[in-house]
Amino acid sequence: MLTLTPLKNIPLIRQGDDLADMIDKALHATAIQLQDGDILVIAQKIVSKAEGRMVNLTTVTPSGRALELATKTEKDPRVVELILRESNEVLRARPGAIIVEHRLGFVCANAGIDHSNVTPLPAGKGPGVRAEDWVLLLPENPDCSAAEIRQKLETATGTKIGVLIIDSHGRAWRNGTAGAAIGLSGLPGLVDLRGQPDLFDFRLRITQVGAADELAAAASLVMGQAAEGIPVVHVRGFPYALREGSLDELLRPKDQDLFR
Repeated sequence: MLTLTPLKNIPLIRQGDDLADMIDKALHATAIQLQDGDILVIAQKIVSKAEGRMVNLTTVTPSGRALELATKTEKDPRVVELILRESNEVLRARPGAIIVEHRLGFVCANAGIDHSNVTPLPAGKGPGVRAEDWVLLLPENPDCSAAEIRQKLETATGTKIGVLIIDSHGRAWRNGTAGAAIGLSGLPGLVDLRGQPDLFDFRLRITQVGAADELAAAASLVMGQAAEGIPVVHVRGFPYALREGSLDELLRPKDQDLFR
């Protein structure tokens, strides 16, 4: 049975915090002892904060291209400048949204740059401490971030686990956002079921399951999107065998992307 449990007592994260140590303490506070095959799903936001990916907009000087795109999209030119720096390519632009291929390879809105739940630290001290002046970028390399956290927790607990870092993404064919994997270690991103029989012994021909994204969406429901304060979810009973995996498994090649 698949069980998802929110972890308790994870404090607000600051740059330089040891997420693995904090998660280990939260596991104890939640009375969970890690077992082989467990997975920890972590919100991108706390990984970015721990890695110092907060940017004060007062330090950003927009380029000419950013100023032009900001006029078209009615967005802050400084935010647009950061979007351009974090992207390989701008795919679509309209008032309120810029759709890009992020430098990590996936397509998303506004390069994943976020204003919500971003607080200047230390609060109330120094120049430029207004909350609206701060934004948060995605981690530099979420796969590596997941691998580092996994290694520390496996060493501390003597278990073999998976770690999944997730963010909220929109989808080209649906309204609303859903949890999506942006970094993983120790679990499959994609599970290939081709060749396996269905109930009537028909051999599947094209079925590949985005297992990491399915788990990301489930964990996102537990985490919430506003003031819930649940950035880590423990998972037990994942229905697929754990193995080494990476974000690349989930990225559709450009020549197969019918939405570009």
